[in-house]
Amino acid sequence: MFKPLELFVGLRYTRAKRRNHFISFISLISIAGIALGVTALITVLSVMNGFERELRERILGMASHATISQFGEPLRDWEGVARQAAAHPRVLGTAPYIRGEGMLIQGQHVTGTLVRGVLPQREGEVSEVGNNMIDGRLQDLRAGDYGIVLGRALASSLGVGVGDRVTLVTPTANVTPAGVMPRLKRFTVVGLFEVGMYEYDSAMAFLHLQDAATLFRVDGVSGLRLKLDDLFAAPRISRELVQELPGFYSVTDWTQLHANFFRAIRTEKTVMFIILFLIVAVAAFNIVSTLVMVVTDKKSDIAILRTLGASPASIMGIFMVQGTLIGVVGTLLGLAGGITLALNVETLVPLIEQALNMQFLPADVYYISDLPSEIRTPDVARIGVLAFLLTVVATIYPAWRAARTQPAEALRYE
Repeated sequence: MFKPLELFVGLRYTRAKRRNHFISFISLISIAGIALGVTALITVLSVMNGFERELRERILGMASHATISQFGEPLRDWEGVARQAAAHPRVLGTAPYIRGEGMLIQGQHVTGTLVRGVLPQREGEVSEVGNNMIDGRLQDLRAGDYGIVLGRALASSLGVGVGDRVTLVTPTANVTPAGVMPRLKRFTVVGLFEVGMYEYDSAMAFLHLQDAATLFRVDGVSGLRLKLDDLFAAPRISRELVQELPGFYSVTDWTQLHANFFRAIRTEKTVMFIILFLIVAVAAFNIVSTLVMVVTDKKSDIAILRTLGASPASIMGIFMVQGTLIGVVGTLLGLAGGITLALNVETLVPLIEQALNMQFLPADVYYISDLPSEIRTPDVARIGVLAFLLTVVATIYPAWRAARTQPAEALRYE
């Protein structure tokens, strides 16, 4: 009895059993449509957030937050540069590397590979490869032993395991009395790694830094890799390092090396948000047809309320309350369903794959073979608020038509 008239009557209309059951059916369809749209939107955005997080972590687990190199030549005094870079308060770790390319040969199997020479005792400061070893250890790479660590998929394509020997052929050549001969060296496989990203697992090989320098005839290193305390601050920290380091050095960060990749992910996420939000919009505008039929069905009630003194604004408020309640119920159900599904998608997808005996994301086709999920509160809040506002907007026209109802016209044949 203490409720405002608009809220009281609007809630009564919502709870009342209508003479026209088709209107009730359309109302339920509207609620279900909004709920499904919001659920799909939250789930898809959470999965895309998960993909973005996994790609970033896996790429930066093998790549680096920033890299220091010298223009046009190897970095010779890398230890001095490393000490100067480590003096920056936001640099957590440094490690030198030598980058090269080659072909690995084992029997009849030949495959191209990216070769990285590293110092095993320092590589853990800037990458996660040491934590992703499935056989052997990165520390088993010793200078002069010519050991090699391969990605699991790369080792599988060559048909080798720990203890087997492979031949690495480099693009450089030796000039001998017999002619120009390619440089090649036999290596012993001392470890296998798997980071969960096929691009690296199928094409990356690690050598000891000294062995790589000997093989590729490098006087120094290709560059110095850095790990920072905040990867999103990498561009600013890189600019600071350029100003602090004496000499002519180039400092590149991960946003420059993978900028297009992550920009494409953000663009896809935005497009998917727009497309899926149209589902919510279609469901929300079902409220228009629902309320138009309700207004037609309740013309005599509206006329009686007007004759009792209800203003057009009060009539408009009554039907806006009714339509908004449909939207609120659908949005809340969608939020609950979306959050529940997003939290359990990593468990549900393997069960569905097992039941159907198929894999949705084959590892040899996609960067990531599982389906990650990450719920972000701002995304959920934005979806909920926009869905609610859309349902409110959808109630305006039918409520305005109800407010224009003339009592004399509505009661003429009553």
